[in-house]
Amino acid sequence: MPTDTATGLDSFVERIRSGDVRALARAITAIENDSAQSLQLMKALFPHSGNATVIGLTGSPGAGKSTLVDQLAREYRKENKTIGIVAVDPTSPYTGGAILGDRIRMQAHHADGGIYIRSMATRGFLGGLAPATADVATLLDAAGKDLVLIETVGVGQDEIDIVRLADVTVVILVPGMGDDVQTIKAGIMEIADIFVINKSDREGADRVEREIRAMQTLAIRRDDWTPPIVKTVATDGTGITDLVKAVASYRQYLEGKELMLRKKISNWRERLVEMLRKALLDRVMRERLDAGHLNEYAREIAEHRRDPYSLVEELVSSLGEKHV
Repeated sequence: MPTDTATGLDSFVERIRSGDVRALARAITAIENDSAQSLQLMKALFPHSGNATVIGLTGSPGAGKSTLVDQLAREYRKENKTIGIVAVDPTSPYTGGAILGDRIRMQAHHADGGIYIRSMATRGFLGGLAPATADVATLLDAAGKDLVLIETVGVGQDEIDIVRLADVTVVILVPGMGDDVQTIKAGIMEIADIFVINKSDREGADRVEREIRAMQTLAIRRDDWTPPIVKTVATDGTGITDLVKAVASYRQYLEGKELMLRKKISNWRERLVEMLRKALLDRVMRERLDAGHLNEYAREIAEHRRDPYSLVEELVSSLGEKHV
């Protein structure tokens, strides 16, 4: 990545902003690898972000998330919207990369210059997102995409991180998989801005809808929004137009009540905490905990020669000593 000079960085940023596919790919790889240059790149790109609508789609495996994202992208392209798709996949235990890559998903869009698709590996990170997903979403936003669709890994009930990133969170349920009531009770009710009952041509779709509505009478949202329930059959595109309308309605609701800024502030508050946590951990590892020290500390704790609580307190306190 050509960030060794200011001129090189400026040129690279302009290529990204123009939607250059190769530049986007190289930049995302740098972000995923947490390279030293990626920080400078994100600093340069951030002022150009903030215009895209970020839509998060989450749900259990088998819910049809990829097919739904594919159909949603098709519908938005009819409106001539440009789209960035981030598909977060399970991590391969052998290579550390995404098991399901963009090479085998959504191939119908490969010739469409208005859609950029990238798969990312979770790399063992819980919460349904890869650690670099937020920065990649910002990058695609800065690259001029009108919408950024983020499909979470769908590993179960730990899909709540998407709410800290997305402007609109879509929770996808399907009838007959045993995850309807269980998923709703797992806290998904609190993060869903829109419910989608996919594969709604199956038996049990009406029951899932009734259960959602029953739970909505008990749920209290700070924005007083009642998440609509959209029935879809993603394989043939049924209900996708209704989903697009539901997304637009929620955005209009937020803007009409001047809640969009409040939502973004809340999201950034959470992200800032995560960024600070990572920065502090990186600094501790760099300044105080090389592999040798880490192993020695671990041995001392395992042998009960010292306690971990005092050690962590000591390491955190030592961060300020060099600059006092």
